[in-house]
Amino acid sequence: MSSKEKSILILGCFDTKGEIFSYLRTCILAKSERVITMNTGVLGTTDLFHIDFESDVVAYEGGGNIASLGEARDRGKAIDIMGKGAARIISKLVANGEIKAVIGMGGGGGTYIALAAMQEVPFGMPKLCLTTLAAKDLSRQIGNKDITLMSSVVDVAGMNNILHLLVAQAAAAICAMANVEVKSHRNSKSIAISMFGNTTECVDKCTELLNKAGYEVLAFHATGVGGKTMESLIRGGIFDAVLDVTTTELADDLCGGICSAGPDRLTAAAEMGIPQVVVPGCMDMVNFAHMDTIPVQYKDRKLYNWAPDVTLMRTDLVENATLGKRLALKVNGSAGPVSIVLPLKGLSQIDSKGGVFYWPEANEALFSAIRENVNDQVVIHEADLHINDPEFSAILVKTLLDLLARADIR
Repeated sequence: MSSKEKSILILGCFDTKGEIFSYLRTCILAKSERVITMNTGVLGTTDLFHIDFESDVVAYEGGGNIASLGEARDRGKAIDIMGKGAARIISKLVANGEIKAVIGMGGGGGTYIALAAMQEVPFGMPKLCLTTLAAKDLSRQIGNKDITLMSSVVDVAGMNNILHLLVAQAAAAICAMANVEVKSHRNSKSIAISMFGNTTECVDKCTELLNKAGYEVLAFHATGVGGKTMESLIRGGIFDAVLDVTTTELADDLCGGICSAGPDRLTAAAEMGIPQVVVPGCMDMVNFAHMDTIPVQYKDRKLYNWAPDVTLMRTDLVENATLGKRLALKVNGSAGPVSIVLPLKGLSQIDSKGGVFYWPEANEALFSAIRENVNDQVVIHEADLHINDPEFSAILVKTLLDLLARADIR
């Protein structure tokens, strides 16, 4: 199906905001675009325009019943169910190649539903939400999706001069984005790489070497959101291989740090079967915010202020043994070629001889657990080097290129 034959999906609460959505639909149709409409309101509908997916269908897809939701007047439950239902319908529309962009509008509830539904829209397909909450922290609701937020300035509650202008601009924006044709400027394979301030030297050198070898390298900051985004894009088929230099998010997940990427970190490449090289980079540390935010159970641990709002905690022997086992079990399930490379002289910038986190015994607990728990398909390379040594970067790149060559042969 060509781009011109695909539609722009409009979703929102047509029960209370039918007039505004009618105007949005008119603006999009005026751009010679096709439109699919989805009602996520639970209190009724509108007769101002045709609706392709009524609220009863949305509720059903979300595991609910529209009549029951309307009677219960449980706003939280209704929002959750309608968000899930809208997401399921969008997933089917995407799979069938029927839509090329998604736009929603709303206040608190409408925004939540729209952002939940947009989680099923793949990277690169435009997603725009005109919302009263544009200035609020919506990072949790947006997640790792490329969603554009546009401030409504006033409440989305009836047409007025301000909304008349902004809705027309939102319509023009989504139509323009939906028809952008981008020609790829690369003729090389794409590599995902994870980094942190403490592994910057390693990542910069790896990137330089991979670029020279003709590869495009995309770096992700291992701050939790960065790791989630990388995992999501790997599952989206964006990358040909992964050089996971900085797996510190596993340490935050174990100890409750602020940079956890959740339990699915370090699983996407294994599931997709693409080559990956894994390093226990920065597993010597757990990230917290200001010093006064450190959980009470960690107050007596080795702590270091990386920045005024970043406090690092040194992982101990027990934690490292657990982390080593977790890392090994995650890569054991890989459907593609995988190698682990161990930097025996230090895991981060501050884990070097004389550094504040230098603790060889703790690192050895990590390395031993990895060795003891990997299966036969995982190759371990041990380098008597620090993670930021140029020679270590060279080993990582050579290892990854060897895995890519093996994958091509297969």
